[in-house]
Amino acid sequence: MALLENRQHIMHGIHDGIPIAMGYFAVAFSLGIIAAKAGLSGTEGFLTSFFTRASAGEYGTYTLVAVQASYVEVIAICMVANLRYMLMSAALSQKMAPGISWVHRILMACCVTDEVFGISVAHPGYTPPAYTYSAALISSLFWASGCMAGILAGNMLPLPIVTALSMSLYGMFLAIILPSAHRDRNVLYALIASFVLSGLCAIAPVVSEWSSGMRTVVLTIIISAVAAWLKPIKTEVDGAA
Repeated sequence: MALLENRQHIMHGIHDGIPIAMGYFAVAFSLGIIAAKAGLSGTEGFLTSFFTRASAGEYGTYTLVAVQASYVEVIAICMVANLRYMLMSAALSQKMAPGISWVHRILMACCVTDEVFGISVAHPGYTPPAYTYSAALISSLFWASGCMAGILAGNMLPLPIVTALSMSLYGMFLAIILPSAHRDRNVLYALIASFVLSGLCAIAPVVSEWSSGMRTVVLTIIISAVAAWLKPIKTEVDGAA
């Protein structure tokens, strides 16, 4: 009976993960073009994407690799860009059955991406590990394959086409940022501050001598901390008026 249930959960996870996988391939293709500029091979791109699965984190990593940044800078930008996954993992833990082992809890947390988290928390009742694993596996394979395809294409396609394709990633970032900025003025203010301060830091004494990666890390921490302090998100307590 348990084997049959696991098989059903696996098929359900693959079914829900396929649409995510298709979208991942397209976005990862653009990341692959950037990875190619950083000097990664197709195999290296596949492995890094399979085990990372984070567009912002990988974009930051490949950008820093291209400018030969230090390991500390690469680790720092990945941590800052992916901090939200800690919160997602904590939320997903509430969807796990009480008796689930700590091994499954850790592995399910490692499977978290924005989209896999979304379908996992939306799963009726407790979320079976087999469901999350299968959805994460199919989407990760497409994500990694898309990155590898982008690297191979980036080495073969003419430069104007590669440049045009690489712009799609910036379009994805804008598509994520602009709707939030339109709905919430505080997000808009933080976005404007990031643009202005980033430009000023690029020409300011001392700071301009830092690498672009380090400036990005410092500005991200400062702007997000100030925004959280001045305009914290208000949440309603259950049962409160």
